[in-house]
Amino acid sequence: MDNLFTIENISFAYPGRPACLEEVSFTVQPGERLALLGANGSGKSTLLHLLDGLYFPTAGRISAFGTGLSEGTLERPPFGPRFRQEVGFLFQQSDAQLFCAGVEEELAFAPLQLRWAQEEIRTRIDDTLALLEIAHLRDRAPQTLSAGEQKRVALASLLVVNPSVLLLDEPTAGLDPRSQSLLLELLEALHGAGMTLITATHDLTLVPHLADRALVLSEEHRLVADAPTLSILDNLDLLLAVNLIHAHTHRHGGLVHSHPHQHIVAHEHGHEH
Repeated sequence: MDNLFTIENISFAYPGRPACLEEVSFTVQPGERLALLGANGSGKSTLLHLLDGLYFPTAGRISAFGTGLSEGTLERPPFGPRFRQEVGFLFQQSDAQLFCAGVEEELAFAPLQLRWAQEEIRTRIDDTLALLEIAHLRDRAPQTLSAGEQKRVALASLLVVNPSVLLLDEPTAGLDPRSQSLLLELLEALHGAGMTLITATHDLTLVPHLADRALVLSEEHRLVADAPTLSILDNLDLLLAVNLIHAHTHRHGGLVHSHPHQHIVAHEHGHEH
């Protein structure tokens, strides 16, 4: 099977700042669910921006669908329009992604850029609103919606063009528990239909629901692990080293000792005396 993404020894630095990614390499297969894990500032979001062709590596190379990502290739058909249709990016803050006056206009924006026929656009908007159960929001202004509603509208604005890949940056940030559950159920259904999901998060409680494979970035901005999700979550030494979990102290009578806490599921401690 051909790689969906091939990332070859990439580094990246914002102008005038130290590198925020250092010599990162991995591949992504079609249909995978992949998590990008790391503490805040490790480079997860930047890596998503690079995969979406919003930034470009200062060293190394990224290929998508067998073509190198560059400003030139993204400007030229047929690759550029295909890439923008196939790859959708769900930003952490939905209000940064929604800029039209109404929800229907948000969903129409990308199809109009792709020059779809009006009838096809109307059909896709109807179908996508129904899929996300937000048809009742059709005439609302995005700025008047709750955080959960905004997230679903932002996702709908991506799904309307039927992408094969979703890049998700902390997708449940700011959502209440019910909205989180609805989003996770939807993402699971999309993956079941064959969509590739690449999610950046530092919330380990979500990872088993979002990914089967995890990449771990260190605070030195390097890729330090690439393994099945459950294997990563069981590696407490690794999670401590990259500051994804912490150790804190317990007192039991006169005995004081520390335990690493990852807060993925309810946990108990056994104690030896």
